[in-house]
Amino acid sequence: MTLELDLQIALDLPSLPSAADLQRWVEAALAGAGYQKDAELTIRIVNEAEITALNETYRHKQGPTNVLSFPFEAPPEVDSALLGDIVICAPVVLREAVIQDKTPEAHWAHLVAHGVLHLLGYDHDETQAEAMESLEIRILTGLGYPDPYGDVQERPSITPP
Repeated sequence: MTLELDLQIALDLPSLPSAADLQRWVEAALAGAGYQKDAELTIRIVNEAEITALNETYRHKQGPTNVLSFPFEAPPEVDSALLGDIVICAPVVLREAVIQDKTPEAHWAHLVAHGVLHLLGYDHDETQAEAMESLEIRILTGLGYPDPYGDVQERPSITPP
């Protein structure tokens, strides 16, 4: 499998994850989900104003959120490795890490994996939530991070695609 990751950083913060870490987390999520084809995707790291506008436009929900996924669905006659776009709000991620008593790195890894799983069609509705969370736990513990759902003071506000 070859991964082409387009990284877009739309804000200036000194504490963002490295491109190498983002790539590693995406690759781990793809492998953990059993995805074996070539893949292309974009991760865009944004401020609260941009994520709020996207959240209101595409989900019809007020305010900022931590991560949004925009899966790409090619027409049946088009062979494409493009999976879609993940948009992550850095200020929300950093605040949630403090609230949930997680390291920022572990929370970033979780949200990247979560976004990738949404691009692959996973959801956390009533019928799929447990399976998706179990997969996230397996991916993150495989990367050396703790269970993202264990000992969390407040459940993450992860958003559906």
